[in-house]
Amino acid sequence: MSGLRLYFRYLSLCIQSQLQYRASFIMMSIGHFLITFIDFLGLWVLFNRFGNLKGFSFEEAALFYGMAHISFAITEAWTRGFDTFPKLVRNGDFDRILTRPRNTVLQVLGHDFQIMRVGRFLQGLIVLIWAIYKLNINWTLGKILLLVLSILGGNFLFSGLIIFQATLSFLSVQSLEILNSFTYGGVETVQYPLSIYKSWFRKIFVFIIPLACINYFPAIAILEKPDPLKSSLWFQWISPMAGVMFFIISIWVWKFGVRNYKSTGS
Repeated sequence: MSGLRLYFRYLSLCIQSQLQYRASFIMMSIGHFLITFIDFLGLWVLFNRFGNLKGFSFEEAALFYGMAHISFAITEAWTRGFDTFPKLVRNGDFDRILTRPRNTVLQVLGHDFQIMRVGRFLQGLIVLIWAIYKLNINWTLGKILLLVLSILGGNFLFSGLIIFQATLSFLSVQSLEILNSFTYGGVETVQYPLSIYKSWFRKIFVFIIPLACINYFPAIAILEKPDPLKSSLWFQWISPMAGVMFFIISIWVWKFGVRNYKSTGS
């Protein structure tokens, strides 16, 4: 509990420091909103040209898009400390963190918190609300919970990827940019129906990096749409748990890295 209090103290200081320059915060938030909106325009252009993809409409793809971008916006905000972690290792600042009798995960998370990511969050939320309105989904309490759990599961999965990438810095002292293909690239991938990809590619995002489990399968259940991949209904409903499991595995990998960490001597 003392570690959590310290984390929220860090969080408060980060937010206060960023709000000291409110004009900068507003411009950065608008910038993130516009950049992600360009991605959405690209999605619209594609569907405007071809009408649908493998039986999926633009509105259904917008549902995938909104869920993915909301999840990733939350991740970008609260895991910024891990995203910049290689710099802490190179500068020797992680050694200082290890001398404190507090949880290292919470300390690194509290190192930075980017509230300007609210721009991407709002853009994804607007797209999600628009898609829900256009699709006329028959909502139930179960579907609402599934949507919320899918977004949370996506947040945990993306967070786990960033933590795993940070852990590799213990080996290379540099960020391995190849993992960005599964974070930033993963967001781009899951905003389209999984069924449009090749079989080998789909297996990566179901069994290795289960991005489809926190986006595609829950959305199919919400839409009550027959899945071209023949997934079962029960699997579609429990699939968001894959994000939580991936996060837990990433924390285990992180703890292993911390136990075997050797100081850079900086």
